[in-house]
Amino acid sequence: MAPPRNRRPGFSRRAQYGLFIGYVGLIGGGLIGAVLLLLSTFNPPAFAAVRGVFAEVTTPIASGLHWMRRGLWGIPEGIGSYFAVHGENAALKDRIAKDAPALARAQTLERENRRLRDLVKLRDVATDAVVAARLVASSSSSTRRFATLNAGSWQGVKRGQPVRDPGGLIGQVLETSPNTARVLLLTDPESIVPVRRVRDGLPAIASGRGDGLIDIRSASMAAMGFQPGDAFVTSGTGGIFPPDVPVAQVVRSQGDVAIAKPSADPDALDFALVQAAFLPEPAPSPTPSASPTAQPKAAQ
Repeated sequence: MAPPRNRRPGFSRRAQYGLFIGYVGLIGGGLIGAVLLLLSTFNPPAFAAVRGVFAEVTTPIASGLHWMRRGLWGIPEGIGSYFAVHGENAALKDRIAKDAPALARAQTLERENRRLRDLVKLRDVATDAVVAARLVASSSSSTRRFATLNAGSWQGVKRGQPVRDPGGLIGQVLETSPNTARVLLLTDPESIVPVRRVRDGLPAIASGRGDGLIDIRSASMAAMGFQPGDAFVTSGTGGIFPPDVPVAQVVRSQGDVAIAKPSADPDALDFALVQAAFLPEPAPSPTPSASPTAQPKAAQ
């Protein structure tokens, strides 16, 4: 049997309740509106007080709903920002990895240019400079310590001339050829350099150890105490090395011997300056010429 087309709400209790609540709400809302209208017309201060009460009640609720709305709207934006930042971070890492070799080359060139500028300044100041040359090799893994310069006798390099850089003394020329020279480094066991302590001028002898360090021994009979940090420079004694060139700095002492680190590390250098000996070589003494013998007179 088909249901009737016209069914009144009274047949459903839920519909009846809904209709009743709707009427009550409509009537209540109308009464509240009328009261508020009359109150705002005839008693504005009371209306302002009522409005303040409603504002105190509704403001926290409105703030919470606004915060929730902003949070919900910000979720897609946050997800998009995360993926965007993640992709940008990956791109930056790739770029850094690609630029790393170029950065390393630039840093190497910067260090080399800085050393060359210091070397040029030293050459301009030093009046006894012979030539600035490249250190093309050094024997850092052997007990004998030598280096090779790409300048030789054709460039004015002579045996015994000191070799240095802006940081300090490196050694002295041991052998020469037309375009190369062999340098005996300070750290070689055969190297001996007269030095003096900077703080009091006390004379000493610096000799190589063959392990990259230098032994400092007193040059006088009096016992002298060494302290870590004592700096030594050339004294000029012997006429080979000019005075006041940094040589080494003490790292520790063992009795009357100090272990020192050289001021200039040849393994970390690219260029060096060859200087003339501090005192010029003595002029060769003239050889006496044979006196002419008297010619016998011809017989008449």
